[in-house]
Amino acid sequence: MRAVHREPVPERTGQRWGFGAFLLVEAVFVLSAVFITAIAGVSGTDIGSSVAFILVGSIVPTVLAAAVAVVITRVRGNGPLVDLRLGWNWADVKVGLKLGALGLVLTYLAALVWSRVVGDQNATSAIGELVDGAALPLAAAIAMFLYVCFVGPICEELIYRGLLWGAIERQGWSQWAAFVLTTLIFAASHLEPLRTSLLIVIALPIGIARLITRRLTASVVAHVVNNFLPGLTLLLVSVGVMPT
Repeated sequence: MRAVHREPVPERTGQRWGFGAFLLVEAVFVLSAVFITAIAGVSGTDIGSSVAFILVGSIVPTVLAAAVAVVITRVRGNGPLVDLRLGWNWADVKVGLKLGALGLVLTYLAALVWSRVVGDQNATSAIGELVDGAALPLAAAIAMFLYVCFVGPICEELIYRGLLWGAIERQGWSQWAAFVLTTLIFAASHLEPLRTSLLIVIALPIGIARLITRRLTASVVAHVVNNFLPGLTLLLVSVGVMPT
């Protein structure tokens, strides 16, 4: 990890986007979520009991926002590989695996403390509340598992430790400032006030992976590893194999 950390921060030549790009992406996320909720309301559908709305409402806003982030880097910069630091490196994968495993331990310990503070009845996530008791069909449960474990982490890393981190770097702020701000904004952007402190703890190893490698691959891997057990639990609960 020390050897990786010695690499210089790449210059952001040709990048013509900044905080405005991140705000646009966040607006796309929020407005698409509101639009989907409104469609459910107009149609008289209970979004928590509709398999289609559970999938669409959970997946589409994040994927759409990440897609807009990628388009912005193509239109106003050098593309996602350069601007979002998506260069592939096996050393980054190893760092991500190590910090992801550390994140699992930290998440487990932090979740134990958090559940005691807020109470077991409040110790759940927004997605967990959506699928709680929904008895999803196997195909829908697998789709949700793939989203929580793989698609969601990739999209969130593109947005926060890719686009937002890049916007902060463009201002000439330090890497530590980028690490702190992206960690806090990532936690707050989930719009789950009760879980914000827990999300900060979860985000720390992921942000450290981005900080020490200078690239996004390590944080994507760390995020995927960190989400795997919660995603698997969600899958087992959804299909009724594991009790809630």
